[in-house]
Amino acid sequence: MMIGLLLAFISGALVGLQNIFNNKVNERAGSWATTTLVLGLGFLASLTIGFIFEGQRLFVLHNMQPWFWFSGLVGVGVVICLVRGIRLLGPTYAISIVLTSQLGFALLFDSLGWLGLEKVPFTFKQFVGVLVIVVGIFVFKLKKPYFSFSKESGESG
Repeated sequence: MMIGLLLAFISGALVGLQNIFNNKVNERAGSWATTTLVLGLGFLASLTIGFIFEGQRLFVLHNMQPWFWFSGLVGVGVVICLVRGIRLLGPTYAISIVLTSQLGFALLFDSLGWLGLEKVPFTFKQFVGVLVIVVGIFVFKLKKPYFSFSKESGESG
């Protein structure tokens, strides 16, 4: 379990880092150029590393449903929506909405057993957890801070 927690934490850190990089590329190139660059380099990196570690076994797909092969198309939607969302909302607000949406849909898919997932019962505790996150985003975005540590707040520093 500790390895799973560590990998999930590293994944979150890498997603945050990737979003910063994507945002910087998007400042100088369009959203589609950013998406092409991100997914193209990701393809080359995963293909190269896959061949190094797995060799010819890389393309052995055991009983996989053909429609799962198109998940890369979903990735295009993820990147294009994310870079445009960050441009319109700012990184922190956009990512908090993305994470909440991701959690909500994962909970929905788990609870309904969609896409071959094992059906997990929906509990009140899960509902409250998602609700707390959603309320937190509203508080984060809509509430003016009582204390500000930036120079814009009028404090000299």
